Amino acid sequence: MSTAGLGAFGALLHAEWTKFRTVRGWWVSSVGAALVLCLVGLLATAAGNEGSGPSLPVGPGGEAVNDDFSFVHRSLTGDGTITVAVTSLTGVIASEPGRTRPGLAPWAKAGIIVKDGLTQGSSYAAVMVTAERGVRMQYDYTHDVAGAAGAVSGSSPRWLRLRRTGDVLTGYASGDGRTWREVGTARLAGLPDTVQAGMFVTSPAAEQATGTGSGLVPAVATGAFARIALNGAWTSGSWEYRQVGDGAGVSGSYTTGVKGTAVRSGSGFTVTGAGDIAPVVGGPAGSGVRTVENFLVGAFAGLVVVVVVAAGYITAEYRRGLIGLTLAASPRRGRVLVAKALVVGGVGFVAGTVAAALTVPLGGRRSRAGGFPVLTVSVGTEVRVVVGTGLLLAAAAVLALGVGTVLRRGALAITVVVAGTVLPYLLATASVLPGGAAEWLLRVTPAAGFAVQQSVVRYEQVMTDYSPSSGYFPLSPWAGFGVLCGYAAVAFGTGVVLLRRRDV
Repeated sequence: MSTAGLGAFGALLHAEWTKFRTVRGWWVSSVGAALVLCLVGLLATAAGNEGSGPSLPVGPGGEAVNDDFSFVHRSLTGDGTITVAVTSLTGVIASEPGRTRPGLAPWAKAGIIVKDGLTQGSSYAAVMVTAERGVRMQYDYTHDVAGAAGAVSGSSPRWLRLRRTGDVLTGYASGDGRTWREVGTARLAGLPDTVQAGMFVTSPAAEQATGTGSGLVPAVATGAFARIALNGAWTSGSWEYRQVGDGAGVSGSYTTGVKGTAVRSGSGFTVTGAGDIAPVVGGPAGSGVRTVENFLVGAFAGLVVVVVVAAGYITAEYRRGLIGLTLAASPRRGRVLVAKALVVGGVGFVAGTVAAALTVPLGGRRSRAGGFPVLTVSVGTEVRVVVGTGLLLAAAAVLALGVGTVLRRGALAITVVVAGTVLPYLLATASVLPGGAAEWLLRVTPAAGFAVQQSVVRYEQVMTDYSPSSGYFPLSPWAGFGVLCGYAAVAFGTGVVLLRRRDV
């Protein structure tokens, strides 16, 4: 595009912006979109009890974590190795308050761990056996590496080894204590010279059938360790027992009645514990844990207002017979629509971003003051959610502009966009539809764009309700936003073609 062409487009863009800001209803409604987004989000998360809500431990990556386990440990200074045999992994599951039955949660864990101190959320690496997921190496809460499959029993023990070399931890497993296979390697940046290392046991809640489906109930695991071998500069003396966190024996609305313990058993230990070492993923509705997107639940209401403004921005010209004057002033019709898209898209982006930037911290403070823990996320994730909210409203505005150009009737264009974007989102997230149907809607309709607001992450090593009603979208944040952009591009492109061919 030549300098003259850029100047002409700049003048056109200025003219469209002037047209937009001189219509009081449009800019007042745009401000209203930001206000309604804030107000709906804050009102929806206002209920709670007096006092300060509990905080959640934060992992090395800035994410909220669970860090509750039974730990038999010693100090290790510098490089070293710990080797143990896990000879059994058993447990109990709460069947009702005060009663238990034998059983294990699939992700019950027993193994060895090297940890940067005893503070919850501190960096760690561990190699372990699990009830149903075989041998695993996990580190810094979000990382999980699969090893050999198979359960542990007295006739089929598992030998585990964890070697520290500087800030590199390497996990190994063996079926006989002689032939070893590497499970994984972790580099823990900033690991201090002296660390805590030893044997651990923990167990998250287990799934149990109920009269209305299934739910999670407390579970406790017990691991037996033998043939402990140490290499390196370990502290002399006896092993120490520590219950890290307060989750041992407690997981859910009631307890199993079993608390974390460590009992000497010959040359080894029998350790009992509960809780988890894993990222917090929000939990099902009613868990009390609030997420960033809970504070942005008003985005759908703000989006509706932006859609009304964007559709009216073009259809008003058809209704009042002004489209001919606009096209006469700028014969390059495609540029006219591009300029309009930049104006309404920019207004939507500013409204959404500013509203989200205000609502997220305010909602977090109100929730903590009301007694609700707030799921901590990294700075990068929070920025993506805030900016993504602005992009969501911007893309919806361009979609409405394109549909309005095609249909030339404001009410009809608004109905089409809202029915294709907001309605599927509400149906999918309000538990109105079965899980499969809800996920299908959030894959193939413009409502997929709401995924850009998702802050919770799906982890294989964490069991929870991974459904739209719990905040989980079937597409990744940017993939879902891409679906919305695809619809907006098709509508906008169709509008450009029709504007060139049929309008005089």
